[in-house]
Amino acid sequence: MERAGIQLLFAGTIFSSAFLLFLVQPLIAKQILPWFGGSAAVWSICMVFFQVVLLAGYAYSDWVTRHLRVRVQAALHVGLLLASLAFLPLVVAARWKPTGAEDPTWLILGLLLATIGLPYFLLSTTGPLVQSWVARTPWSARVYRYFSLSNLASLLSLLSYPVLIEPRSSLLRQAQGWSWGYGAFAVLCAGTTLLVAYRWPEAVSPSQAASDRAIDHAKPPRWSDGLLWLLLPALASWLLLAVTNHITQNVAAVPFLWILPLSLYLFTFVLCFESDRWYRRGVFLPLAAAVLVLCAFGLQHHVGSAVRTGLPLYVGGLFVLCMFLHGETARLRPAPRYLTRFYLMLSLGGAIGGAMVGLVAPHVLPAYYELGIGLILTALAAVAVLRHRLWLRVSSVALAACCVFFLVAQIRSDRADARHLMRNFYGALITFDVRRANPANNARLLSHGSIKHGEQFLDPRRRSEPTTYYGATAGIGRAIAAAPDGPRRVGLIGLGAGTLASYGRSGDIYRIYEINPQVFELADSEFTFLRDSPARIERVLGDARLALEREPPQGFDLLAVDAFSGDAVPVHLLTAEAMDVYLRHMKPGGVVAFHVTNRYLELAPVVARIAEAKGLHAVLVSDDAKDSKWLDPTDWVLVARDPAVLAREPLRAAASPIALPANTRPWTDDFNNLLGVLK
Repeated sequence: MERAGIQLLFAGTIFSSAFLLFLVQPLIAKQILPWFGGSAAVWSICMVFFQVVLLAGYAYSDWVTRHLRVRVQAALHVGLLLASLAFLPLVVAARWKPTGAEDPTWLILGLLLATIGLPYFLLSTTGPLVQSWVARTPWSARVYRYFSLSNLASLLSLLSYPVLIEPRSSLLRQAQGWSWGYGAFAVLCAGTTLLVAYRWPEAVSPSQAASDRAIDHAKPPRWSDGLLWLLLPALASWLLLAVTNHITQNVAAVPFLWILPLSLYLFTFVLCFESDRWYRRGVFLPLAAAVLVLCAFGLQHHVGSAVRTGLPLYVGGLFVLCMFLHGETARLRPAPRYLTRFYLMLSLGGAIGGAMVGLVAPHVLPAYYELGIGLILTALAAVAVLRHRLWLRVSSVALAACCVFFLVAQIRSDRADARHLMRNFYGALITFDVRRANPANNARLLSHGSIKHGEQFLDPRRRSEPTTYYGATAGIGRAIAAAPDGPRRVGLIGLGAGTLASYGRSGDIYRIYEINPQVFELADSEFTFLRDSPARIERVLGDARLALEREPPQGFDLLAVDAFSGDAVPVHLLTAEAMDVYLRHMKPGGVVAFHVTNRYLELAPVVARIAEAKGLHAVLVSDDAKDSKWLDPTDWVLVARDPAVLAREPLRAAASPIALPANTRPWTDDFNNLLGVLK
């Protein structure tokens, strides 16, 4: 009975630490997102911080277990736990809000360190440190099952946040709830620490059982095993991010789709470290070989980009390959006395793999080629893992060669079809020409993954003709036609190919806010909408909300907010606070137009609910574009202070009221619910 209680204490400490560790990442990042413009750079900087602190926690666990006696470890760790309580509650202080003059990178890192640094550090130490203490007990033989438990807790945390926590509570309540949870964890962890210091203060052997003494007295790990501890988790992390990029950018821009590969990635950890019975070489080696070939083939064939085939292929392929990589890692796990070094290498490998795809690849690869490279490296890693069997090594080399062939085919195909391939932190952009039976209909397209961002006819007589989402019958076209006569001042959030500039007249001013400098570059070099427009074009590079917050009132007749077509919706542009920012820049009779066309999200009620809360008026203009094959069906929500503005022609003829679901809250910087607006 006592043994069961002690094991439950160990398990509860590890489970709570892993659950809180995964939960705090979106919670703290969402608190600061609106302050720094909501750009993807904020998430990236946060992830770098979390990864570095995680590594520091693992390094701390490895060092103290090898250099300090148990009672000294206990005194140090309990002291740090008590000190970390001073960081609660987990709410970012207003003094960290940027003024615009400082480097946001260092400011974000500083506020993260001051807000969550020590608690996150201690959460990251818990898994390896507590497992090192378990290794001193009579049941140390099953110590690695606690690693499986920690990954299960991470998986449950990952799934619970968007499904259960985010839709039901504000960020403030989430922060308060997390703080209470951390307090409970601190009590559990302190209790575990003191128990170990009292019960097993001088233990040096992880077990007194005969079967476990054999494990403990095993030879130290070979240097080659240490390299594989690093390499295999690095490749699993690489494949996770590369597959996520591929399915969200090239297969389907579905919100929350990234959760699926991450869940399977964590689930393979759970299976492989829970028991050796889940990973069987005889099953997963042939499966991994088949998956490598199919995934590599799909990168240069439509089977890999079609939703019905590409999604199961790459999600299932990731599961199989991660089972191979994590299964082989589990087979190499050392005796319990070396487990902290083992976990340190696993963590370092995961960080290296993530950094290569998340930080390095966008700057050195012109398109999403990291998945093909990852498949090649995985096949080569199999050569090292299966080094004792010649035929398996030869087969692995042949698989790597096959993956190289298909990667080269992918690159050649991209080069043949594309005029320009460009990539940076914000994603990959491609321009290409479409040749049609009638040369007058030939066009040039700009796309970001599977999302089209603009199209222009190549015929000089048709170059100024609006296309795609911006036709005269679309909500934005009608809003421009209904604007007052005389010179107009128009704001555009999101540039694309620059199509809306074709509506500009002499005397008009079009002020364009765009976060990606490469979009400006392609709009100038590949399309002529901007330079052909009679209007004066003003450019603002950076996040639109941050820029508008800093600028004096612009006096817009029309502001088009066009940033919600992809999978990663910039929520900070769609909140009550953002609406206040827009209204400050509008003339009394101005219109704010939200482009809410999206296959997977119903965003019109979100805008309408905010408008209602602010005492504004909103209508929906849906255009099926049946009269033109060069236009796409669109949904635009138009918001104005004065209802008479929305009753002007040609708006009134196409406008319709927006049905509001009952019991829905307006989105704010403190609350949003993407799951609730899934179609």
